Amino acid sequence: YFDRHRDRIHYDRYLAAGYPIASGVIEGACRHVVKDRMERAGMHWTLPGAQALLNLRCVALNNEWESFMNHYIQTETARLHANIPSQPPSTRLRLVA
Repeated sequence: YFDRHRDRIHYDRYLAAGYPIASGVIEGACRHVVKDRMERAGMHWTLPGAQALLNLRCVALNNEWESFMNHYIQTETARLHANIPSQPPSTRLRLVA
C-alpha cells in the first residue's frame, strides 16, 4: 500500500496546512451523525430504513432542510401529476336533466 500510494502520503504538508491526520475526526463525525441517532434504546433498523434516516439526518445537520423540502415537493408533485391529463380551461361540466 505504502509503495503504491507514496505520492499521496505527505503528512508533513498536510499537518502544516492544518489538516487532521487521524481517524478521530471521522470517528467523531460518525458518532455524531450515526451512533447518537441510530443506537437509542429499543431501536431496530432495516438497512433501507437506516439509510433513509441517515440521509435526512445529514440534510438537517448541514442546514439544507428548506432547500431539500422545496426540491422534494417539486419532484413529488411532478411525479404524482405526470400522467393526469389536463383539461382545456373552456371545458365545463353541465347538468343534464
